[in-house]
Amino acid sequence: QGCDPFAQTQRSKLQHRRARINQQINKEMRMRAGAENLFRATSNHKVKETVALELSYVNSNLQLLKEELEELNSCMDVYQNDSESISVPMIPLGLKETKELDLLIPLKDLISEHYGEDGVLFEKEIKEFMELRQAMRTPSRNEAGLELLMEYYNQLYFLDNRFFPPSKNLGVFFHWYDSLTGVPSHQRALAFEKGSVLFNIGALHTQIGARQDRASLPGVNRAIDAFQKAAGAFNYLKENFSNAPSLDMSASSLNMLVRLMIAQVQECVFEKVTLLRAQSDFLTQLQLAQEAARVEDVYSLVHQTMTQVHVKDYVPFSWTTMVHVKSEHFKALSHYFAAIALCDCPAASDAELPEHEKAFIQFHVTMPDGPSLRVLLQDPEERRKLAKAHLKKAIMKHEEAMRIHSLCKILRKMDILQEVLSFAHKRSLSKYSEIDHEEDFFETGDAPDIHPKTHQKPEIKSPNFSQVKVTDLFHRLGPLSVFSAKNKWYPVRRVHLMRGENGFGFTLRGDSPVLIAGVIPGGCAAEAGLKEGDYIISVNGKDCKWSKHAEVVQLLKSTGEEGVEIGVITL
Repeated sequence: QGCDPFAQTQRSKLQHRRARINQQINKEMRMRAGAENLFRATSNHKVKETVALELSYVNSNLQLLKEELEELNSCMDVYQNDSESISVPMIPLGLKETKELDLLIPLKDLISEHYGEDGVLFEKEIKEFMELRQAMRTPSRNEAGLELLMEYYNQLYFLDNRFFPPSKNLGVFFHWYDSLTGVPSHQRALAFEKGSVLFNIGALHTQIGARQDRASLPGVNRAIDAFQKAAGAFNYLKENFSNAPSLDMSASSLNMLVRLMIAQVQECVFEKVTLLRAQSDFLTQLQLAQEAARVEDVYSLVHQTMTQVHVKDYVPFSWTTMVHVKSEHFKALSHYFAAIALCDCPAASDAELPEHEKAFIQFHVTMPDGPSLRVLLQDPEERRKLAKAHLKKAIMKHEEAMRIHSLCKILRKMDILQEVLSFAHKRSLSKYSEIDHEEDFFETGDAPDIHPKTHQKPEIKSPNFSQVKVTDLFHRLGPLSVFSAKNKWYPVRRVHLMRGENGFGFTLRGDSPVLIAGVIPGGCAAEAGLKEGDYIISVNGKDCKWSKHAEVVQLLKSTGEEGVEIGVITL
């Protein structure tokens, strides 16, 4: 079952607004196409002027609709969790919308034409398939919703093999709207339907990841798992489905989405380390600094990807800003934790020194100026100086994060992010004033950056389609190995055989369907026109498409004087 499409939850209101905007964009684009055709076709100047004016109206309407949709795509708070603790918001994706699809007549026609069966007898299966498609348009935001999408995706495998011959199409169009721009696309290829469902599997994982309470260990682990699976779905889509007609499924967009998901996983890993390492010793603080530097590293890469030519005009500005803010914020945190390691943790004892030296030698990207490592680690004054330099850099980066945040109207409405940034900034400022001495006459140096390092590398978890078992809805048509869209066979022949002294005069092999392996020359099977390689599909009116070898032999043996009627097909 899908969610009730009329239930007025926050998320369904969002999807309703998204669907409404999608329809309006569709209408405006049709008007634009008509106006452009008229503009090209006419040579009358008066008409040209009127059409140009109409076009400018349509284009400005489209721009407004796209901005409205961008604001919807930036409604991240609806997808976040409701707990009291403050977590940095994550970026979830909205689901792609699709139009209803009526397959009843095309599938009934194909069953009659291709399979030689009465299409009316399969109405129940066709309706069941259409109900499944209708349900997967509104999946619930949990495991059950994911299973529903997976089930539909797996059914498409059977639909493809049964009803989509390589040379001919069904004549139905699959319509889907772009997740970010709302622009409609359609294709006859079933691959577009499969790819769009796969995109929604990824998008649903992002929503599940964003709603976890990451202030607890189980919550943060669930978020890591969800974002890794989202990355896997988008990556699988990028590698297996090319030439999609919509931008959200282009290689450059999917590449950006995979990187964004990996960055969100890395951020969750940082949060996990802060939960696990509650103690405030020197090595723990260094580890936190390096984890934060790693998060900054991956968000910088996402920001670069989002500002590339093909992606820049397409990604919501609020996303690009959010990613930029996070890269500055985590850079600030890496310097803050470096400072805490130096000024809040006692100087290394002789026993601890080798271990601290080993950790510190790989800590900075370049070694800090000043005394040797040993002196630095054991002299509290030297440690304070370097801590001050790190805090100075942290404060600069916090201020930069807040400045970038303030440039985006949508993010300014996001109180949680504002709170997180200002809390971190104040914390660094108060630590700086605590270790700043009035008699400091030295110029605070420039602290080197921290070498990024993580104890848990994000994985890209590909979708595991086999975890949701489905049975072929069109099972009654017969085994797929024979009864598929790509195979052709002659119409069914009904043959009446009488048993001779050598039996029926043929040998059988294989199961479902059973195959005539050999025909004895001069026997009654040869006279009736049976050939090697024919498939037996019925015995005395009983359907044998799925029958095992022994069952068919038993049916043939149990015939009496009157002989037997078998139905055969030849590929």
